[in-house]
Amino acid sequence: MIGKYIRLILGGIICIGAVALFMEGEIGWGILTVLIAGLVVFFHFKNEKNLMAFLFLRKNKFAAVDMILSKVKHPENMIDTQEAYYYYLKGLVETQKNNRREAEKTFKKALSTGLRMKNDQAVAKLQLSGIYLSQRNKKLSKYYLQEAKKLDKQKILSDQIKEIEYMMKRI
Repeated sequence: MIGKYIRLILGGIICIGAVALFMEGEIGWGILTVLIAGLVVFFHFKNEKNLMAFLFLRKNKFAAVDMILSKVKHPENMIDTQEAYYYYLKGLVETQKNNRREAEKTFKKALSTGLRMKNDQAVAKLQLSGIYLSQRNKKLSKYYLQEAKKLDKQKILSDQIKEIEYMMKRI
């Protein structure tokens, strides 16, 4: 994995090369070079491993997601939002493996690092609520469930919230 600042420097050098190509009259090569520089800068903000993991997550291939995420050696070198989404994806994989302790740690780390979208925050808090409910910690489960309700503005998670509320009543 290329360092986050090296990518920006590389993108800048490629842009300077593109300007030189435009000045020489090589318009086609200049456009191609600008597109390559755009890709380098794009992958600075959107980590390619996270993008691939989200692609496999949509297909419900959790083994592939786990394999991709295991290739990331130093997630702390990512940009904060990408680091948060790394831990979010790792938490989803750990819940599929029924590894609750590790899932709890990674979801908390994702929330503290800063998930950007409200829906993702709601899913993480709903997962934490389910984890705490399985540990018979009703107080923390209720807290995270209320937080998930506040964040779920479009009512996407309403069925899952109702299911956890029903399970909470049974305990």
